[in-house]
Parts: sequence; C-alpha cells; structure tokens
Amino acid sequence: MSDFSFEIIEKLITNHLTVATAESCTGGMIASRIVDYPGASACFNEGYITYSNEAKIKNLNVNINTLDSFGAVSEQTAREMAIGVKNIAQADIGLASTGIAGPTGGTVDKPVGLVYIACAYNDIVEVKKLNLSGNRLQIRQSATDELFRLLKYCMEQDW
Repeated sequence: MSDFSFEIIEKLITNHLTVATAESCTGGMIASRIVDYPGASACFNEGYITYSNEAKIKNLNVNINTLDSFGAVSEQTAREMAIGVKNIAQADIGLASTGIAGPTGGTVDKPVGLVYIACAYNDIVEVKKLNLSGNRLQIRQSATDELFRLLKYCMEQDW
C-alpha cells in the first residue's frame, strides 16, 4: 500500500468517517487497498464489484435510463454509483469507479483508458474523468490511485 493511501485511511479513522465502495473497472482494487490497512474495519463499511449493468441497477440503484442514455462508462453513472453505495451502506462517503481498462472494449468515443471516478460526501458528489494509459493492470492501478487523491480532496473541502 502506498504511504499516500495509508495517510488517507488514517484520516478516515481519526475523523470517525465511514466509506463504502462501488467498483467496476477496478474490480475490487479500491476495497483491497483499504483493507490492506490494519484496523480498516473502523472505517470500511462494505464494497461492491458491480461489473455488469444489471449489478449496478440491482445493488446500487443506478437508474436504467442513465445506463441507456449515457452508458456504464459515464460521469452520470459514476455519480449514481457513488450516491447509491453511500446510501445503501449508510456510509459517510461513497466511492465509485467505472471505465474501460482494456486491452479491448474501447471505441472512438470511449477509448481504452477512459475512467470516471466519483466521491459522494456531505451531499456533494465530485466526479473526475480520467484518460489513462498503460496495460490493463496499470490503468486499474492508476484509477485506484486517482480515486484516493479525489477522496483526499473531498475530505479537505469545507462543504
């Protein structure tokens, strides 16, 4: 685990904040990084790997119209995933990732490396669009790193 992630998880615990994760392209990597920290149970409520659209609808209450209109890899879907997991887990913070890790599956409009990450905290949702490069593992690792940076940013805001 990176020192950066370690510091953020410590801050969650110190501030008595709970977090839940909803992951697609990262496939559990975010949750895994959290539970690498000894004592993570003090802040980690639960995590979902919702790879299919059906799982996003069933487990996170993502609206089928959102998926039909914008697709699974979109700002709108990432937003609904973060809100959904926050609400379902009754956590202070909901984190989400959705994207195309490759090596296949990309299109002109949505190329390999396109990832949306989201953080729902204090009734605010921050979504960030990423255009990552590298192989499948590198894209997933970079998306996970960026999500921890987004979480740090959200925790530092005075909303």
